[in-house]
Amino acid sequence: MIYCFLHIFCTVLIIVFFGAMLSFIERRLLGLFQNRYGPNRVGWFGSLQLIADMIKMLFKEDWIPTFSRSLLFVVAPIIAFISLLLVMVDIPWDNNTYIIDLNIGILFFLIMSALSVYSILFAGWSSNNKYALLGAIRAIAQTLSYEVFLGLSIMGVIIKAHSFNLIDIVNSQQYIWNIIPQFFGFMTFLVAGLALCHRHPFDQPESEQELADGYHIEYSGMKFGMFFIGQYLSMMVTSAIITIMFLGGWFGPWLPGYIWFLLKNIVCIVFFILLRAALPRPRYDQILYFGWIICLPITLLNLIFTAFFVLLH
Repeated sequence: MIYCFLHIFCTVLIIVFFGAMLSFIERRLLGLFQNRYGPNRVGWFGSLQLIADMIKMLFKEDWIPTFSRSLLFVVAPIIAFISLLLVMVDIPWDNNTYIIDLNIGILFFLIMSALSVYSILFAGWSSNNKYALLGAIRAIAQTLSYEVFLGLSIMGVIIKAHSFNLIDIVNSQQYIWNIIPQFFGFMTFLVAGLALCHRHPFDQPESEQELADGYHIEYSGMKFGMFFIGQYLSMMVTSAIITIMFLGGWFGPWLPGYIWFLLKNIVCIVFFILLRAALPRPRYDQILYFGWIICLPITLLNLIFTAFFVLLH
């Protein structure tokens, strides 16, 4: 019992640490992609920047505005931090390395991703600030639009695997990864995953130039830190789900399975960061138009053709 508790505690601690480390890695990579210096002053090549950021965050005043609705104001960052962190316990690194093996693994991911939108709703409404409210409205409309085909895009994979279990889905890709027969499902899931994480170019809810940081404009200290790290955790979860659903999970030659799983996750995360460095931010109406007019029909066609070929066999 104690060993099990320590195992879970250490795993969660490592995941949160790497989530925090991603903030430093992202800034270094953005500097590399954009031909400029990233954080390079604290420690050797900026390696102690994360510690400096943590000290700054911990010693900032933990302020709750007097004009806010305090209970929801405090609850919002907790939901943002925990909702997708819980999905990590369901992620298998190989056939034998996981914390919980849920038969409804992929449904659990969809449930928790749907719950994460409440953190933004609560933050925007409870802050009693017009910019925060506008950011929350944008985030909710975006999340509800893109969640429609976030779920539909993986239905083809589930039909092929005949299971919602993540280990079964990876084992169904032993001979061919799903990215080949389910290429359109992969593309639409990638777009929906970016929108779920509110990553660039889907960061309209926080756009600094228009909304001055959107729904978390009134947050500071550890509460802001929970939103901040929660976003990186969502990026890690989305990368892991992409790896499991479309990139063959831990399958690969020569190296152990968990190494392949880690390498594929790193490739996905670096691709997310590259998109932030390379793409401009579109208008908000263009984001919704792209989701409903382009991505949704592609997803439905992919699902219909997958069901047709499965019935033929």
